Amino acid sequence: MNTNIKILLIDDEPDILEFLSYNFRKSGFTLVTANNGIEGIRQATLEQPQLIISDILMPLMDGIEMCKTLRKMEAFYRIPFIFLTAVSDDYKVLYAMTSGADQFISKPIRYEYLLSMVNQLMEEKAA
Repeated sequence: MNTNIKILLIDDEPDILEFLSYNFRKSGFTLVTANNGIEGIRQATLEQPQLIISDILMPLMDGIEMCKTLRKMEAFYRIPFIFLTAVSDDYKVLYAMTSGADQFISKPIRYEYLLSMVNQLMEEKAA
């Protein structure tokens, strides 16, 4: 199980937060959530997660700006970061990836695929 791995999940859709929180907890992860980029930065600073999963389009501060802000902080420079979003515009995706994210997954989400990506990123970080 992944009981020592804390994930910060940021999304403005309560259904997504609930679905993913439930499944990650069931898979043995510890979960912290936020519903916008500003709250995401606050939770990241307070909780020190080992991995971050974030939507791109959110109120107050989007995921791209949040990722850029976190990547400037030494504590989060190497933390695996996954964008999870309904954005399908290739240029937006490219811009998102240049902000410092490690991976990108389109909604709707297949949890098994996301879980395998999380496990792969955590293995790469441990190596």
